Amino acid sequence: MPSPAAAASRSQLAMPMMLHALSNSTNTTKPPLWSDQTKVDSQRALGVQLVVSVTFGLSAFIAFCILRPRWTQLYNARKKQSQSAARLPELPKSFLGWIPVLYNISREEVLASAGLDAFAFLSFFRYAIKYLSVTLFFALTIILPVNYQYTGECIVPGWCPTNSTNGTTNSTSPAPLWHVPYDYDTFNAGKGKEKPEDKFQPYGSYLWMYVAFAWFFTAMALYLLVSETKFIIHTRQAYLGTQNTVTDRTIRLSGIPPNLRSEDKLKAFVEELGIGKVDSVILCRDWKRLDTMVEDRMACLRKLEEHYATYIGHSQLKRSERKPYRNPLPDSPDHDHETTALLSREELENSRNASSARERPLHTIWYGPLRLWPKKIDAIDYFEEKVSRYDEQINELRRQDFSPTPLAFITMESTAACQMAIQAKLDPVPGQLLAAPAPPPADVVWRNTYMSRNHRMVRAWTIMLVVGFLTIFWAVLLVPPATLISDAVTDKFFPGLKGDDAALKHPIAEPLIKTTLPTLYFTLLSVGVPYLYDWMSNQQGMTSQSDVELSVVSKNFFFNFFNLFVIFTIFSSVSQFYDFYKKLQDVLRDTSVIAFLVAESMKKLWRFYANLIVLQGLGLLPFRLLEFGAVSLYPFYLLSAKTPRDHADLAKAPVFQYGFYLPQSMLIFVICIVYSILPTAWLIILFGLVYFCVAHFIYKYQLLYAMEHQQHSTGRLWPMICNRIILGLFIFHIAMTGLMAASQALTQALVMVPLIVATVWFTIYFQKTYFPLMEFIALRSIDKRWQPPLPEPSESAWNVATDRGRTVDTDPDTGLRYINPNLTQPLEKLWVRKPVHNDHDGHRSQPV
Repeated sequence: MPSPAAAASRSQLAMPMMLHALSNSTNTTKPPLWSDQTKVDSQRALGVQLVVSVTFGLSAFIAFCILRPRWTQLYNARKKQSQSAARLPELPKSFLGWIPVLYNISREEVLASAGLDAFAFLSFFRYAIKYLSVTLFFALTIILPVNYQYTGECIVPGWCPTNSTNGTTNSTSPAPLWHVPYDYDTFNAGKGKEKPEDKFQPYGSYLWMYVAFAWFFTAMALYLLVSETKFIIHTRQAYLGTQNTVTDRTIRLSGIPPNLRSEDKLKAFVEELGIGKVDSVILCRDWKRLDTMVEDRMACLRKLEEHYATYIGHSQLKRSERKPYRNPLPDSPDHDHETTALLSREELENSRNASSARERPLHTIWYGPLRLWPKKIDAIDYFEEKVSRYDEQINELRRQDFSPTPLAFITMESTAACQMAIQAKLDPVPGQLLAAPAPPPADVVWRNTYMSRNHRMVRAWTIMLVVGFLTIFWAVLLVPPATLISDAVTDKFFPGLKGDDAALKHPIAEPLIKTTLPTLYFTLLSVGVPYLYDWMSNQQGMTSQSDVELSVVSKNFFFNFFNLFVIFTIFSSVSQFYDFYKKLQDVLRDTSVIAFLVAESMKKLWRFYANLIVLQGLGLLPFRLLEFGAVSLYPFYLLSAKTPRDHADLAKAPVFQYGFYLPQSMLIFVICIVYSILPTAWLIILFGLVYFCVAHFIYKYQLLYAMEHQQHSTGRLWPMICNRIILGLFIFHIAMTGLMAASQALTQALVMVPLIVATVWFTIYFQKTYFPLMEFIALRSIDKRWQPPLPEPSESAWNVATDRGRTVDTDPDTGLRYINPNLTQPLEKLWVRKPVHNDHDGHRSQPV
């Protein structure tokens, strides 16, 4: 039972609060600027969001369970087409029987099948599940009961426990932690007459509980982060240390001076360093003309295939007769361009009669002065001749010498020699002879290797300026959903919802407008913008697709965090924009108002974020499992497919892009961290835990069975994830400091300052100690022994990489070398045959 002193303190605090409430009740002109304008019944709004989200999500999940065994071309594409996924267990075709099989797949099997980036990606969700499980436990067992004991604040929004004796709630308790206990207008009107601290009373010693848990949750988050990072480093070093592929032995050397731009000089220079022997050197050259011509030839070849398909009626064949095409490796023994994915002889005989009576397709060319005169010619003959000319020109270009560029790929004879080179400074001149780990051959963007450094820098700065401009543009687009949360806005645009009996007339409309619509708007914007940033990252001139992927992750997280978290928080807190603008000078003059802005923002937006996480986790994540985008667009792609090559493209596995999935999950985790200690925000932690459990399961299925992704990866996603987690902790500390200051608990606010300093120190230490091991391979981790042959499926994942332990000149996954494929690979052939018919001499025509 509370002491008499505590009761007196609460009574003393309750009196000015009651007077303040009575004074506000008489002022009906406008609500105070910092007052709570969210009057929607939280329980009803959350219930509507749960019903809507569960309905959509459950329907998507049921549809997936029905379609999965019937549409294996899409939902089991990676298992069928990727050799690295062949060792995974087969999933049962029953309705729910695949779930326990997928759940029991170990982390070692994920590493062996999907690579380090997928391993690190799923580790983030495991980390989030651990953190949120602990915070939810303490929130329910300690924070909520203590907070209710001292404040009487509702444990569940919309429902408060009643007093056991008189059936009423405790109205004499101190205000909740995030209550803003004074009216800014009242305080501002009485300048010099009263001080803001006169309006405050100490809330009691229970506020120290929040400070203690802020320290405890931060320590726990950092401890779990270090533990998970150590495990990933151990896994990465053991995994990469046993490999000896061409990728692990290759250096990407940039900034090569003109006097060293030849293969022989580069080889002599590296060997003179005394770090090891050089196996091969590929100096990048200006292949722009060759690459452009190969692309133009491919476009012409596709046109020729379309005309052939139209002429012989291949597009009219039944879908069952179209077999998916799997392109073999160029050096594989079964690679035959003459017989791969062509029409069978039976199909040709069946289509011969129909094609003989069909007119050959025509193509219009323009000639004469200014190309004003049209002429119809045979389309097949025209494009055949054009492809033949491209072949001659490309073969001629391949024999020419191209001007060298300051970039080269140098393959060493050992992985240890490669690691010593990339971890050392090779030249005393800044920006010259910079060594870095080379991406896999299939990951190299060859069209960017001959781009000059100045051109690449101009592109990078231009993209950065465009991103800055778009940041302002997105902020303008966030005004509608931010102001929609305000009662003043909804009363103006939806007057039918206003009135004493509005809740009875529109029990669902108001929650839909004020909770579901903003979260849906937020979600649609976060789904569409990543496609734009993906295109921009591809235009930046990076030399590897993995660098492009990391750039997409960074840009999309910046968009989600800054625009959809920071800006949205500010806009929703100052939804009465004109009133705020009038008082802007006073706000700037009184910097203590910033703390109250933080308090008001967190008080107002926790309902919005809870509804957002519900929509994302229960409503939209199952649609990712269904691959709704690919399913909805498949009929259009199928209708537009005309040639066997087009149908083969439809059969390819979709590509899993981390830049589209990771940023939003990191933002949701940051939100969960920020709200992890606040009393009634335990719902955010609960729904966040559900989100990460569902997301871990769905993404695990897609990475292993449904979607293709880069195999030879080095786990470079994890350092980015760590930085974003620490950023969330900083926001958490600032928010808690602001809430303590808003509650006039100045001593507690000061105790939060050392926590911020400690987190800064940890960040510096963590990046210097752990990040290098996420970028390089330690020399002690490199296994210099001859590796055994391919292990049995029952062996551990650490030994799965030993089948790659032989010194080879090509990448084991793709069969590619560090050389522009347009220089060496055979040119693509037709995927159709000429119609078989007798010519004038009685001979049958040969297939193309």
